[in-house]
Amino acid sequence: MGVLKKFEQRLEGLVNGTFAKVFKSEVQPVEIAGALQRECDNNATIWNRDRTVVPNDFIVELSAPDFERLSPYSGQLGDELAGMVRDYAKQQRYTFMGPIKVHLEKADDLDTGLYRVRSRTLASSSSQQGAAPAAPAPGRPAPGGYGYPPAAPAAAPPMPSAPPPGSRPGGYGYPQPATQRPAAAPMSGGRTRHWIEINGTRHQISRPTLVLGRSTEADVRIDDPGVSRRHCEIRTGTPSTIQDLGSTNGIVVDGQHTTRATLRDGSRIVVGSTTIIYRQAEG
Repeated sequence: MGVLKKFEQRLEGLVNGTFAKVFKSEVQPVEIAGALQRECDNNATIWNRDRTVVPNDFIVELSAPDFERLSPYSGQLGDELAGMVRDYAKQQRYTFMGPIKVHLEKADDLDTGLYRVRSRTLASSSSQQGAAPAAPAPGRPAPGGYGYPPAAPAAAPPMPSAPPPGSRPGGYGYPQPATQRPAAAPMSGGRTRHWIEINGTRHQISRPTLVLGRSTEADVRIDDPGVSRRHCEIRTGTPSTIQDLGSTNGIVVDGQHTTRATLRDGSRIVVGSTTIIYRQAEG
């Protein structure tokens, strides 16, 4: 069973259906959970062959209406989301520098149903071994990172377990690899291959369009009550795109509700309670 499905099942039995009522707002817990997974993937730092470190401190920014609905349950929801991150990290063999925390915050610039996820890596006191906490990387904060103003370089020496010099700078003083899953090297004269992954199963996209839905007439059938008969359509090209086909519950692409979006290798699509990974590679 997938990590997101387990998360949903735990949430359903949390407080006798209270969450089912409060989550009638646009933002659904599984969407936030999917965004946290992607935040881990996008900010994973390879320290050595056996250790890949991901953020452990997350803030989920919500619109004022969604925050008002969810804030009374923020403690329980934060614990469940942190547990989901822990399960996902175990599955991906990620490690953390400190305890996992997930907080909810209100963002007045967001409309109902929209949210942002920010993250950083915070080392526990035992991991720091007395060293000062790592300061945010200088310059303008990257998307997904905490929007704190740049801090002066710490006077304390770096932690003994710091990555080797020459690594590409990442968020909050931790080097970040160029990509978490390197794409295959382009083959001379090759063409781009497109496919999607659903619950570990690969579905090749061999035509210009691919319809996803619950109907047997869809190109890829998704057995999910939250998915419409003809839910959405992927169009391959330069770039590839996804289009909502008037579905009941809509689509979420890389953490954002949308009706149409550009896809990149690794884009995470949520339809109903099902997560789809879009992939493309040369050759």
